[in-house]
Formats: sequence, C-alpha cells, structure tokens
Amino acid sequence: MAGPTTAERGERQQESSGPPPARRLRKPRLRTIVILGVVLVLLGAGSVWVLYGSAWTRVERVSVSGTLVLTPADVREAASVPVGAPLVSVDTEGIEARLRRKLPRIDTVDVVRSWPHGIGLKVTERTPVLLVRKAGNFIEVDDEGVRFATVSQAPKGVPALELTASRSGSGAASFRRFGTDRLVREAVRVAGDLPAAVARDTRTVQVRSFDAISLELADGRVVGWGSSENGRAKARALTALMKAAPGARHFDVSVPTAPASSGS
Repeated sequence: MAGPTTAERGERQQESSGPPPARRLRKPRLRTIVILGVVLVLLGAGSVWVLYGSAWTRVERVSVSGTLVLTPADVREAASVPVGAPLVSVDTEGIEARLRRKLPRIDTVDVVRSWPHGIGLKVTERTPVLLVRKAGNFIEVDDEGVRFATVSQAPKGVPALELTASRSGSGAASFRRFGTDRLVREAVRVAGDLPAAVARDTRTVQVRSFDAISLELADGRVVGWGSSENGRAKARALTALMKAAPGARHFDVSVPTAPASSGS
C-alpha cells in the first residue's frame, strides 16, 4: 500500500502544530493594550484632580524678593495673587503685567510657581540716574529716560536735571525739533558716560540745547560737555584734564580731541 504523499504529510503537520504564533498572541496583546489604556486614563484623571481639585497644590503663600524702595507688602497688594486657587491655573503673565502697570518703579518682574503651594515674585526696581524738580518734589528718571516715580526727598548722589533753553534762539529751536523727552534721554546718556569720580561729584546736569549740555559739580566747578555724542572719549579727556589742571574751575570737553580748562 502506498504511503501518504508529500502534500498529505504537510497538511497533517500543519493540523498537529495548531494556528500560527501570530494568531495565538493576538488576544493577549489586545488585552494588554486595553489595560494600558485604562491605566493611562486613570492616571490622567488623577493628575487633573491633583492639579485642579485637590488641596495639595493650591496657592497658600506669596514670596517677594528684590525690593529696595518698595516693600514686599506693596508688591503683594499690587500683584493680587489669587490665594487658594489651583497653582496650575494662576495667570503668571497677567500678574507681571499688573505689577508693571500699578508700580512703575518696577523695571522687570519674574512670576514663578513654587510647587506645591507658592508663588514667587522676583522684582527688579528702576534706579534713578537724574531728578527733575517739580512743585517741591522730585521726579525720578532711570537710565532709559523713563520718569517712573515722584518723591518728596531727593535720593542721595543723584544729580538734578535742568532744562534751561531760552524762548528764542538755538535753545528754543532745539526744544521744538527734538522735544523734551529726547533732550531728557540725551542728558541721561551724558550721566551714564561720566567718569565715576565726576559722577559722584555732579550736582546738576543742565540742558540748554541738544548740543549744549553742561555739568555743575558740588564745589561749583563747571564742565562743558556739548552733545551726548562721543561720551567715552569725552570722559577720558575730562579725567586727563582734571589731573593736568586740578585748580581749574571750568572744563570744556565738547570737542574731546581739543579739551580746554580755565579759571583758578
């Protein structure tokens, strides 16, 4: 009797070996995917609850750093941080904008979340470089020409700014052409370029026109600076001139390549 053919032997082997491995793994793999999906949903729901519904991550304290003239209480009041609200929902950009609007003395502020219960307000205040007298008070001007605060007492070591253009001639023309704000910024540039020793001794920065800015020092000496251009060169020329003529009462560095001094 003839034995099974090759095709018959292949069919028997296939029947005895069962379904392919891929079919065997299909149901366990699907079960694993479903379980992982359920776990991820539960984890997501739990995270949302912890961040928004739980008392574990709500605002309980507001810390302030970096203040000099302002007080932490001033900053906290202006910030109006919603204590008790979920920490994740706090509008940090809105707080920053509110602080700069309510407290012009603030130059920059960084609002940070301090998990799990805090908000930190890191403040940098503007520093006055010039003062403008007005009705018995002093308007503080920073190094960008921004008038940011009015105080009743002048801060020590900050020179006064005097805009003294006449109503006719080049001074008036300068004011019409450049405007008060531009001339204030020019004076600020001059104040920023002064040698340290001269800056400490400067009491008044006087602006008669765009290119006629002068300084009055504490002992009555006067420095003709000219415009705000070439400030570093003028600072070097003034330092050398004061060393060469320590008894002089008037110094002119409006042309830094040809400085001059006079008086005794």
